[in-house]
Amino acid sequence: MKNNVRVERAIHHMTQAQLAERIGVSRQTINAIESGKYVPSTVLALKISVVFNKPVNELFSLEEQD
Repeated sequence: MKNNVRVERAIHHMTQAQLAERIGVSRQTINAIESGKYVPSTVLALKISVVFNKPVNELFSLEEQD
């Protein structure tokens, strides 16, 4: 799965720590999501989409091998 969380964070001038605090996770979780090491739950993906006011499928997308 690929994601655009890092890009959206940059557009909104938000640090990993700020995003993490807004959605109730650790900064390390945001780092793991952005680097593709962790696939967020549906609830977490929805929380991120609310913060950036974007549909989930604009933030996260499946790749061929998924």
